[in-house]
Amino acid sequence: MKDKTILVTGSSRGIGRETAYQFAREKAKIIVTYCEDKIEAEKTYEKCLELGATEALIVELNLTDNSCIVNAVDEVIKKFKVVDILVNNAGVISWTPLKAQNLNEIENQTRTNLEGLIKLTKVCLPYVKDQIINIASIAGTVGFVDLTVYCATKFGVRGFTQALAKEEQTVKVYSINPDRTATRMTSFKGRPPEDVAKVVLNTAKGLYGLPSGSDIDVWKVIS
Repeated sequence: MKDKTILVTGSSRGIGRETAYQFAREKAKIIVTYCEDKIEAEKTYEKCLELGATEALIVELNLTDNSCIVNAVDEVIKKFKVVDILVNNAGVISWTPLKAQNLNEIENQTRTNLEGLIKLTKVCLPYVKDQIINIASIAGTVGFVDLTVYCATKFGVRGFTQALAKEEQTVKVYSINPDRTATRMTSFKGRPPEDVAKVVLNTAKGLYGLPSGSDIDVWKVIS
């Protein structure tokens, strides 16, 4: 992974942050993105450089804003020319029954988790050289109470992955499905986010030997 350019969305905290750290230890070039918390993004950026990243960049990325998506990719390409690996990690959640969710909550989840992921991938696609790794979820493989909209978006991510893998012959595309992971989304209950980040890195290295379009379930590959 040395000198590979890695774009990790939602890397100011949680799984995204730990993923950035994994690639930094491999001496990659890291693009850290954030939507709201620039201070946390700066912490990730500094730590990546400490861990060995050869270069790093902080980029604001609001996946519900078309102009922001285009501007973010322009900024990345202006500096690095290519994106070797795109990790679509950013996401939001609402732990609420559908009948109790308001329309803004529904819109925010669908636009961030699925629509924004698709749009960012489309804008990045001409510059992606190796892989696109989409962070889906166990909630994209089975439905959960109080997570109707979130489940719908993550099922969608997996479908997008499978279809894109058939369209793109030179870039490998994978869905990584974490189970409950200790991040802000889960009130920090669950497996360490480092586990998921290790699976992302192993996927990028091709260690699982799976064909493009495959699902990689974290609970199956982490002992």
